[in-house]
Amino acid sequence: MKFAIFGAGGVGGYLGARLADAGHEVHLIARGSHLAALQSDGLRVESVAGDTSVKLPATDDPSDIGVCDYVLLCTKAHDVEGAAADLHPLLDENTAVVSFQNGVDSEQWIADEIGSDHVIGGVAYIFSTIKEPGVVEHTGGPARFIYGELDGENTPRIEALHDAMSACDGIDAVLADDISVELWRKFAFICAQAGMSATTRLPIGDIRESDASFEMFCDIMSEVVDVAHAEGVELPDDTLTEWTAFAQELEPGMYSSLHYDLTHDKPMELDALNGAVVRHAHDVGVDVPMNRAVTAILQPWADRNSR
Repeated sequence: MKFAIFGAGGVGGYLGARLADAGHEVHLIARGSHLAALQSDGLRVESVAGDTSVKLPATDDPSDIGVCDYVLLCTKAHDVEGAAADLHPLLDENTAVVSFQNGVDSEQWIADEIGSDHVIGGVAYIFSTIKEPGVVEHTGGPARFIYGELDGENTPRIEALHDAMSACDGIDAVLADDISVELWRKFAFICAQAGMSATTRLPIGDIRESDASFEMFCDIMSEVVDVAHAEGVELPDDTLTEWTAFAQELEPGMYSSLHYDLTHDKPMELDALNGAVVRHAHDVGVDVPMNRAVTAILQPWADRNSR
């Protein structure tokens, strides 16, 4: 099958390399020095699941690629709406666009631009980043990718995607029964980990050692679960206990991408994380004081970094 990877960074580059190794036609969409390296030297993945190198066509112009079977949209959340506007040359009536972002709004943002019939929801659990131009480093995490139709149907296209992903070495492929549950489940944890590491400027080990800070960490998750329930998303009963135990087991030096972007003057995903919790909570009448506090503390930095 023909895939376009829109945003060939830590997540997209990893997926693109694994799909290419499995025999699929893969095109990369990137920009800047990373694009230049992909065009000249190819893509190298350095992974705890096994290294690989592939030479794939790479461009910053989707019209160079043409219509695809699947587009894996792997940009940062704050780039989704702009990327969605550039998807049209990749689409015909059968093309599926799979969204792999942090947050719970990307699928709707994409649907607003290209129509909901094209959109498949996705969740990625992987620690990977661009180590240097042309090189993606996968340092940990299960490399688990979860996806599903927004209406929960097992369509031929989602089955074909699952077959393709399942056949890739280095990918734990999961076809979701209800992708909205998976999106909100991850959202609960990442809002806490990102929000607390960014506001304290400290890793999870220091947050755990402070009773007040770890209580706030857990309260952020609890608020997200309350909002999900108010929106009709049936999260598992053990969501909070599972994520609390997971947080206790994380390496003490673990930060978050939100903290990295904050401290490196890069655009931040605040609006797609804690800011989104506040918006959704307002719509369903749920109070989320901890998420409001995180958003208020970080908003001036998000505004500054976006300029």
